[in-house]
Amino acid sequence: MSPPENSTATPHPRPSPEAHEFSAEERTTLLKLAHRAVASALEGKDDLPEPPSPHLAEPRAAFTTLYVNGELRGCVGYVLAATPLFLTVWETARAAAFHDPRFFPLTSEELHHLTVSLSILSPLVPIAPADVEIGRHGLVISYVGRRGLLLPQVPGEHGWDRVTFLEQTCRKAGLPLDAWKRGAKVECFTAEVFGDDESRL
Repeated sequence: MSPPENSTATPHPRPSPEAHEFSAEERTTLLKLAHRAVASALEGKDDLPEPPSPHLAEPRAAFTTLYVNGELRGCVGYVLAATPLFLTVWETARAAAFHDPRFFPLTSEELHHLTVSLSILSPLVPIAPADVEIGRHGLVISYVGRRGLLLPQVPGEHGWDRVTFLEQTCRKAGLPLDAWKRGAKVECFTAEVFGDDESRL
């Protein structure tokens, strides 16, 4: 399993322009699973869920983003598809709630104001920097043992252009801003993004 990674996400994510892979029922199932993962951890329970369906048991990479009263409260995910999707959601929801180093662990009081957004990732593929599309691609940039990831919705939130997006992904990796020009590996992915506050499309 790849180690979990943190990422920044917009409070009002939009689905990618790709065709939706997950039905409204599957989206609801995964969102409820994320809420249950956090609530059961606060109750001291460690019971793992059963696979909801064969499709949701397929290995997939995903990020879970948590908000409390609309404010970012944690975002953790797996870049590589090494775990069944339903377990990926379960594990990353708990990690976002309690182990994102940018935030204090979630409390029981905050649980009542919690909303969830999920980003289900496509496989990583190499991409030329000139081909990066804002709003469609997420980025992973890696070099000499460092790696940074930003989700597709991040540049739209901040009003970044393509170059700034590349630079900020380098910054996330702890690399010089121009590392993408100097031999760093640039990979992209798309994401199907959905959350509690969206109508099901």
